[in-house]
Amino acid sequence: MLQKILIANRGEIAVRVIRAARELGIQTVAVYSELDRNALHVRLADEAYALGGQTAAESYLNTEAILDAIRQSGADGVHPGYGFFSENADFARSITELGVAWIGPPPEAIDEMGDKVSSRLAAQRGGAPIVPGTTQFAQGPDEIRDFGNEYGWPVCIKAAFGGGGRGMKVVQSAPEVDDAMASAQREAKAFFGRDEVYVERYLTWPRHVEVQIVGDQQGDVVWVSTRDCSAQRRHQKLIEEAPAPGLPDGVEEAMGAAAVKAAKAVGYYNAGTVEFIYQDGDFFFLEMNTRLQVEHPVTEVITGIDLVEWQIRVASGEPLPMTQNEVAASRRGHAIEIRINAEDPAGGKFLPSPGPINKLMAPDGFGVRFDSGYESGDEISQYYDNLVGKLIVWGRNREVCISRTIRALEELVIEGVATTIPADLAILRHPDFHAITHSTKWVEETLDLSGVSATPASPPAGEDGEDASQLVQRTTTVEVNGKRFDVKMWVPESVGVAAAPAKAKKKRAAAGGGAGAAGSGQVSVPMQGTIVKILVEVGQKVEVGQGIVVLEAMKMENQINADKAGTVKEIKVSTGDTVGGGDIVAVIE
Repeated sequence: MLQKILIANRGEIAVRVIRAARELGIQTVAVYSELDRNALHVRLADEAYALGGQTAAESYLNTEAILDAIRQSGADGVHPGYGFFSENADFARSITELGVAWIGPPPEAIDEMGDKVSSRLAAQRGGAPIVPGTTQFAQGPDEIRDFGNEYGWPVCIKAAFGGGGRGMKVVQSAPEVDDAMASAQREAKAFFGRDEVYVERYLTWPRHVEVQIVGDQQGDVVWVSTRDCSAQRRHQKLIEEAPAPGLPDGVEEAMGAAAVKAAKAVGYYNAGTVEFIYQDGDFFFLEMNTRLQVEHPVTEVITGIDLVEWQIRVASGEPLPMTQNEVAASRRGHAIEIRINAEDPAGGKFLPSPGPINKLMAPDGFGVRFDSGYESGDEISQYYDNLVGKLIVWGRNREVCISRTIRALEELVIEGVATTIPADLAILRHPDFHAITHSTKWVEETLDLSGVSATPASPPAGEDGEDASQLVQRTTTVEVNGKRFDVKMWVPESVGVAAAPAKAKKKRAAAGGGAGAAGSGQVSVPMQGTIVKILVEVGQKVEVGQGIVVLEAMKMENQINADKAGTVKEIKVSTGDTVGGGDIVAVIE
């Protein structure tokens, strides 16, 4: 058994690994950027080493800094979590060359299955059907246009390395290809350190169904459960559930068998996930994630299997603790995971919302679990993924699980940043979700989020010289006709609710979803980030809703649009500039 594990990651997954290791009596080592100096994973680990820098490239993607931390700590195992280096074969090799155990698949399997192009070929060897697409990296926009003209539009440009929807762009027509390919490459480079992409056919109304597998170094592979991950926005998952509901008889087993064959075709061991798309009774191999998935807890709670523990045991050379039949017999009930992201879903825009978490109170009760890398007072940085935490709920069947998840979501308190909770509730309450008629496109194309708002509370603007920054939000409870209501008020920090200022305050204007006040022509950004592309020129005529700049925030690109028709009078930023929420980037007259 390993003695000391370094976790080459941050946030929720780092905390998850630390806790699993501690239960096994294994010491843990955290690494951290300057922004994460006081993060929860750093506080929980037995040791912690600074990587320096703020951005992912300067810290969690800094190979030499991580290798130095391994040497200093004497760790004999490294867990990569998900994202960052988790699917980077070169990084895995650099770990094993130190004589340190890599808690993941062999680098050769990462090379073949982590590369979405070669993984399609491996899936074919294992007998899994694949979606029509290229079997080589796309060399340029013309190649993608040729593919679209042959197979039909839309098509999907995807990062060849990595997952989680990063570096994925759906292209509706040939003229969109150049910008979409460039954007996919920028996102892929920022999140995974590589910018290769490929293209495949885009199905019209598919479900996203995946299979959790685990293999050992002795050659055994089992599939643990299916998961449905169809509730997505921007090709990133919002809600996952296990097992995948509503599949015809025999389909789940066929997917599981195909996943095992695909894994064995490349000599795979440790945890991994084979992803399929399902439509009209048919399923197609999509890709394989050669790592632990964000949504692994839903599989854990329906089986009682600690997948991180299995990862550590397999990396230590132990055989799988259970056979395929034993795993199948362990499955009970239904589970749902809600990814709580720091995003404002108002109007379906899902705009990133970095900033401090003023208050975080997790729900409790039978069948409820909350995994997070944050506590009250911590800050969601623009430089990293915006996952605040994961709510995982179990029920004896799907309807009980949905009801319990809604209850738990209503009890979950996160203040200071906008979150996806209102959108999550809208999904769970929708008859399409209950009927399992939703698809990967349903949230963006069907779900009505026009009345949803999750704007974080902020103090009103001060008057008569008062400093609004000195105001804090207090809550008092009042009772009316036997019913209790929480009333929130902004008061000076030094006093209680009873001493609230008598004067009414003017409401501070909030930065909107991509522009300043409606129709003002003062185009502002709604969050902190980096300008990666300017879409217009001074003197150019634009229409309402036309793209002005592309803003990268939390590893996602967001197009900031014009709020009025007119002529671009001024562009106040350049490519590469860092801007803050509310900053004016262009003026339209």
